Amino acid sequence: MKKLETLLYKILFFACFLLGALAVLERALNFLGYTLLRGYYAPFRLLEFSAVGLLFVIVLQLRQIQLSLNSKGAK
Repeated sequence: MKKLETLLYKILFFACFLLGALAVLERALNFLGYTLLRGYYAPFRLLEFSAVGLLFVIVLQLRQIQLSLNSKGAK
């Protein structure tokens, strides 16, 4: 189960960074007059989604660290 959780954290972490990179690319293309997303999402909105996902990953990682420290202290 821990391996599955770790894999999920890594996938979500990289997905958030890809979403952030997409937001930067979209903003640069908008500056040049082009678009990738055709106005469905604004670049700032994509950065918001990325930040929320990263916050979720950070909270889950801190929870995992806390559980690990608690189990070591109980032994």
